[in-house]
Amino acid sequence: MNTTTARRRTSPVRLLAAAAALGLLLSACSVEDPEAPAAEGEGGGTFSIAVGIDPDTFDPAGQTTTTVQNMVDYVVETLVVFDENNELVGNLAESFETSEDGLTVTLGLREGVVFHDGTPFDAEAVKFNLERIIDPALTVPLGSPFEVIESVTAVDESTVEVTLSRPSPGFVSALSVTTAGMIAPESVTADGNTNDNYQRPVGTGPYTFGEYTAGESLTVEKFADYWGEEPYYDTVVFRIVPEAATRESLLLSDQVDMIILPPVSDIEALQNNDDVEVLLAESDRTIFIAMDTTDPVLSNPQVRQALNYAVDKQAIVENVLFGAAEVLNAPMAPSLFGYCETGSYDYDPERAQQMLAEAGAVGASMELLTPSGRYVQDQQAAEAIAGYLREVGLDVSVTTSDFPSFLARVNAPVSAQTPDLHLLGWAPPYLDADFQMQMFRQATHPPAGLATSFYTNPEVEELLAQADVETDQDTREQLYCDASQIIWDDAPWIFLWTQSFPIVWSSDVTGISATPTEKFSAIYARPAD
Repeated sequence: MNTTTARRRTSPVRLLAAAAALGLLLSACSVEDPEAPAAEGEGGGTFSIAVGIDPDTFDPAGQTTTTVQNMVDYVVETLVVFDENNELVGNLAESFETSEDGLTVTLGLREGVVFHDGTPFDAEAVKFNLERIIDPALTVPLGSPFEVIESVTAVDESTVEVTLSRPSPGFVSALSVTTAGMIAPESVTADGNTNDNYQRPVGTGPYTFGEYTAGESLTVEKFADYWGEEPYYDTVVFRIVPEAATRESLLLSDQVDMIILPPVSDIEALQNNDDVEVLLAESDRTIFIAMDTTDPVLSNPQVRQALNYAVDKQAIVENVLFGAAEVLNAPMAPSLFGYCETGSYDYDPERAQQMLAEAGAVGASMELLTPSGRYVQDQQAAEAIAGYLREVGLDVSVTTSDFPSFLARVNAPVSAQTPDLHLLGWAPPYLDADFQMQMFRQATHPPAGLATSFYTNPEVEELLAQADVETDQDTREQLYCDASQIIWDDAPWIFLWTQSFPIVWSSDVTGISATPTEKFSAIYARPAD
């Protein structure tokens, strides 16, 4: 029996899924409430954060991106988390055991925890949630790791037994992902919620869901009966501000306390500004151009390789991203287990032109869809990429979209609305190739998942199927490396870069950190001494 008992902890949401938190001195006293009490008092006031995108959904099971997950994490908690040493520890589950054959996971639940609606967090609630995320009638974009669940049994009020259809080395780690956040079962039919349109989450977290105005803001309020450490601020406001320069202006004029993704051209100036703190956090997010491999032109691997040779990624990193990224040399970030350096597509426009001519693709018309304000310099990078593609003889138009509209187009079955190319980022919520490889599996083609290039290769599928059940880590690592080489050669993406995750906050505040899974941790922010 492989048994792990969780360490007791007091700050559950500091341990965001999957990484070593980077502790720093940071951020600002409430600009919303200048009368907020001092740090040595009992707390209060408002903390405000400016983010770049409007949430597409607040349903934990429907999550697709870390920025929205960060918001949901204030309200909803997971059974397990990763601590500062990148070790899996308990949260709502105080202990977890995996049987010798890898087919049974037993969870010992924390007692005395209540949901925000006053109902108890217990084994039946866990059973409801785990069965919900494997319900085929519900769209769960990041649900692939949970498909191994065969059954869930509430043994008693504080014990849950999960039976798996096969051994799954990454399953317990996947329970740390916001997708597996626990919601109150009764809430799916309350306050306008339905099971498949769940927009007012009721969890066990330190804050309750408050008011949401589309395109403007989300407000969460401190939960008086929270089981863990009490946060300082009574209210947290997420302001939705797509323009990076506007987010920066709001921070510098004391209208918000913290921002993510400032204009990268201003990072050096911000670092020299004593009024703010800057963190260029490590990120496991890969940024790429997904190509519709079902398209008659892009179905040809030679064309896809040509597009890779056509783009000078390093020049874009230096001149558009101002160095806030590293060019990819594999279909995943180096921080993931299973990474191996795979190759390079050096900038070679002459070679790209020749390959396109041989494939009869010169002059092909393509739409490049990009979000705005979601990733570092996303729209600007897309424009630069389009320019390089035009230079090798392609007719490329760029369409910019807000993030919910963007997702509605790319996270859908192939249709006349499917863009030929789109800029997307993927950040595994735990540091393992298992999650990255969802992007290259037929089972996670939209709408079942976010493998938006619709790529599949039987050799890759076989290697990943072996890795799914392989318990020897060395063998598993080699399987992912072998799959990566095939994917690199097949080129379903224009492989771009791993981006840094810039966070800036007022120097009047402390208690902010980040993780390599591109989440910020500000729940326990407070005025600096």
